[in-house]
Amino acid sequence: MDGGGAMEADPFHNAKEDEHMDAQTFKAGKMKMIQPDSLKDPKLDKLKEVLLGWINESLKAEHIVVQSVEEDLYDGLVLHHLLARFAGVHLTLEEMALTASAQIRKLEAVLEELDKRLEQQDTKWEVSLIHKKDLLATLHLLVAMVTRFQPEVELPSNVKVQVVVLEVSRTGIQSDVQTEVLTEDRGDNAQEVSDTTDDPMEQLMEMEVKQTMLNFVNKTMAGVGLQVSDLDQQVWDLDQQFSDGVILLLLIGQLEGFFIPLSDFRLTPDSHEHRLHNVSLALSLLADLGLQVSAVQAQDVVSQDVAGTLKVLYALFRKHGG
Repeated sequence: MDGGGAMEADPFHNAKEDEHMDAQTFKAGKMKMIQPDSLKDPKLDKLKEVLLGWINESLKAEHIVVQSVEEDLYDGLVLHHLLARFAGVHLTLEEMALTASAQIRKLEAVLEELDKRLEQQDTKWEVSLIHKKDLLATLHLLVAMVTRFQPEVELPSNVKVQVVVLEVSRTGIQSDVQTEVLTEDRGDNAQEVSDTTDDPMEQLMEMEVKQTMLNFVNKTMAGVGLQVSDLDQQVWDLDQQFSDGVILLLLIGQLEGFFIPLSDFRLTPDSHEHRLHNVSLALSLLADLGLQVSAVQAQDVVSQDVAGTLKVLYALFRKHGG
């Protein structure tokens, strides 16, 4: 009979445990998923591209290359380096966290420090979501970091996604579709992703930017006896003049007052690799000088993309005033 009494007590005890577990489950039983159609939105793709470029430019000196914002931030390594780069916080953590538990511990430490500095009243990310490679939470975190640490970086305006919100309750599963804002509207709703009307470069183009940039470059380069093509040629061959990185490097050296050793770059580049090396060095120097050129990669300049090259020149022009 005593045994029977004990057996009667156990279900009651287990029921309390189950009730506690259910409460925890329901408390964490809300999740968000980006609608498939929103995942195809060009503005979302552009935001991911800019964020990816920002990360890689920021961590170039540490030889860290991120291929995907969805896949490469879950273990805390990249976020740890960004925390050190922009907040000067160097945590005593293992560089490579190989197990899930180690990755979560690292994320907990890094996000705790980031949250102190981001000062968000309603954080839209948490350790478990970042570790699960949740795209929505990861984008919210990166946007907050860019806005806090480098507000001059131009993120695409008014990026929104449709999300399905699933919530588990004792009565079943409820779903709802909501709009989630990733970046604020700067008042350029009519802008298409392929346009650059929110970019200062577009405004300069309306003010004869080609002539402005030509005068700026030639004035600077007169000190080394160089002059770029005149405006008789279409777009004054800007794409070709700077695609090998040589004049760009000399221009940076002249403006910033330092000499770049000839052993650091190819003065007469004769291959794509040499040109890419030169331009990459130039962009790295700009980043070290605090001149972030958003969404411009070395390959853009090497491939003679006029808009990308103008952005690089404008970064120097804005600092040195022509």
